[in-house]
Amino acid sequence: MYRISELAVEVGLSRTALLYYEKQQLIKGQRQSNGYRIYSDKDLQRIRLIQKLQAGGLTLKECKACLEAKVDRKLLESRLHKLDEEIAQKQQSRQLLAAMLGEGNLKAWHESVDKLAPDAHLDWLIKQGFSEKEALRLKWLSKDMNEHEQYMAEFMKIYEALERWAPGSESETLKALSLLPEQPKEILEIGCGKGLSTTVLANNTTAFITAVDNEQSALTRLSDRFEADGLSSRLTTVCASMTELPFNNASFDLLWAEGSAYIMGVTHALSQWKPLLDEDGILMISDLVWLTDTPNEEAVEFWKHEYPDIQTVTTRAKQMEVAGYEVLNSFTLSHQAWQNYYEPLKSRIEELQPEMQGSQAIKDISKEVDIYNNYLGQFGYQMFILRKRR
Repeated sequence: MYRISELAVEVGLSRTALLYYEKQQLIKGQRQSNGYRIYSDKDLQRIRLIQKLQAGGLTLKECKACLEAKVDRKLLESRLHKLDEEIAQKQQSRQLLAAMLGEGNLKAWHESVDKLAPDAHLDWLIKQGFSEKEALRLKWLSKDMNEHEQYMAEFMKIYEALERWAPGSESETLKALSLLPEQPKEILEIGCGKGLSTTVLANNTTAFITAVDNEQSALTRLSDRFEADGLSSRLTTVCASMTELPFNNASFDLLWAEGSAYIMGVTHALSQWKPLLDEDGILMISDLVWLTDTPNEEAVEFWKHEYPDIQTVTTRAKQMEVAGYEVLNSFTLSHQAWQNYYEPLKSRIEELQPEMQGSQAIKDISKEVDIYNNYLGQFGYQMFILRKRR
């Protein structure tokens, strides 16, 4: 026979727990004349059996049912299913924690978080020690903080020798320029990169141009080229983030953004850049869009990961109107504009493939080239000429 304190030691439970067991009629203590409760070996064994049943995930109520009647198979099947779900969830949790410690791949996690909370995701990456530029590159390129440094080294090796990093052509820039309702006087070019469009703007307008990029080396090369061409008096370069442009409101009559707004999100760009335009100012913005309502599933799946915000021309135009712009004109970049980008890129991949076998950057870029080869025409770049509404 066991006093309650002795039974508690035997089964590793508290006195309070044993009193609760007794209240639930799982054990039956006997009160002696001296006031002590005593329990039998039968009670001890019932508790040990209950503990084994609880290890299978059963509640005390379910344990009691199993002790007093034949095992309820439906109950056990339900518990087994729930346990499988919990194990799967905990395995996912373990994999995530291990990956965040550098022991696995975080690509799927980054993509899911960026889809649900893009701004919070970017802020979190910056808090992990990434600069805004690197955080944005991680968001759009490497997609894995554990592999980012290696990925970007491979990526830059591929692209450093290329003139263009996106589809475009001088003729398309000139076409967009010709659609402006009036000649600009103050241009802000956002995301100028190597300055291919900047040069076209300078040679075909008399405007003063402020070129913004977050890569100082690109701005330095642009300044040197304008100096050599005798155009430096009309150019100011600013190294800054497009999300925090350091300019006063109503400073420009034309904002020019070829292939750059997607980095911060087109709808955010429309909202944040609008105050920089003077009254009736013009925004020229280009964006990747669907050119059909029924794109191929492979193309849909690819862009779902690479550019989740891709929209049809109609949908994007409606967003622009809601944001306070009048769509004056728009046109789709030509096939030649895409060839200007992808043909040199394909040649560069072929050149580097032997020495970069196994490179994730090579694999990702090769997949993009395949999508271009197979489905261009179902998607494309659209140039939009927008007027700020009062």
